[in-house]
Amino acid sequence: MRLRTQGVALLAGLLATTPALAQADQTAAATPAAPPAADEPRFCPTRPSLGGSSCTTEPGQVQVEVSTLDWQRDDTADSREDRIITGDFLARLGIGSKTEVQVGWTGYGHDRTRDKASGSIDTVDGTGDVTLALRQHLAGAEGKSFSAGFQPFVTVPTGRYPIGAGDWSAGAIVPVQYDLTKKLAVQFTGEMDAATNGSGSGRHLAFNGIWGTRYKLTEAVNVYGEFYVQRDDDPSGHETHMLAAFSAAWRPTKRLQLDAQAVAGLNSASPAIRLVTGGAILF
Repeated sequence: MRLRTQGVALLAGLLATTPALAQADQTAAATPAAPPAADEPRFCPTRPSLGGSSCTTEPGQVQVEVSTLDWQRDDTADSREDRIITGDFLARLGIGSKTEVQVGWTGYGHDRTRDKASGSIDTVDGTGDVTLALRQHLAGAEGKSFSAGFQPFVTVPTGRYPIGAGDWSAGAIVPVQYDLTKKLAVQFTGEMDAATNGSGSGRHLAFNGIWGTRYKLTEAVNVYGEFYVQRDDDPSGHETHMLAAFSAAWRPTKRLQLDAQAVAGLNSASPAIRLVTGGAILF
């Protein structure tokens, strides 16, 4: 499997460092977290994590997240596919103390597939689909270790396949997080979808789980390590996808974040590699 060794090594290294990081933070964890300043904004981008979040934007506030460059390669015995997406936007608007609405849209995508036997190349350019979502914070508050949320969503087929899915889809995300210390947290996101068939018409069941850790290196820098498993029951062929991801986020101000992510496929059904850069801003 391409890049399986690198992906497994990345994940194993992350897990190996977690106990040491937790031990180093025991002294810090014994001291209660100081309350945030009264004028400090609630700025909690979902990116660059693969998983979800229960944190919502404050009422009347708008947060925009964007991928400036998202490149993915899927290399099989028969073909090689490269997909580049830029301008993948997500706007989040707070409508209640624990509720927000989201609108996502892929501004531009380029897909290139080369047949290894014939050498022929097929390219597609276009925009992607629009995603509408509602995020509800269910549990957790400042100073509490546990948090959870619920996020149903629907995708409207406004884009051209394969940049867009070709038909509508819907699903729900349930993210939970537990803070082990002031710096170290563990996360899990469960998702179940009525996903669009690979043919571009109709839907099928797909579900996934994402296990992750987040470590705060400094007040401005967070790093994430994640393991992703998805079961996709597409009529054309059932598949299980497995990925390992490492991400880093830097916040130069209290309203701006810049981030990057690397994802490696861990089995033959998964894309070989994916690299993403982008950021978020709170208005």
